[in-house]
Amino acid sequence: MSSLKKSKARAQRKVFRVRRKQLSRGVKPRVSVSRSLQHIYAQVIDDAGHATMASFSSAHLTQAKGTKKEIAKQVGLELGKLMVAKKIEEVFFDRGGYLYHGRIQALADGLREAGVKF
Repeated sequence: MSSLKKSKARAQRKVFRVRRKQLSRGVKPRVSVSRSLQHIYAQVIDDAGHATMASFSSAHLTQAKGTKKEIAKQVGLELGKLMVAKKIEEVFFDRGGYLYHGRIQALADGLREAGVKF
């Protein structure tokens, strides 16, 4: 097995390990987070219905100013507003294999400020 395949398989195991710990799958929706070098993306997924309920990304921000962490917090706030408008108040936070610090933590803090519970 090539080193690229090994690293992709290792990353996939990490994602599944994080997602497996969410015991009540189907009861609460999950907030899935993905990031690239320039943008951060978050979406609310209903695993029981296999549907995306809401999504937001830094590409949708029109007045995006500041550091990447500040922009991630703005994305969390905006997604939180969408979720509160759709009456989604409690979710699982799926960090997607990323460490819980930096932009991922800032997005989670923005969601909490908007009134969403983890």
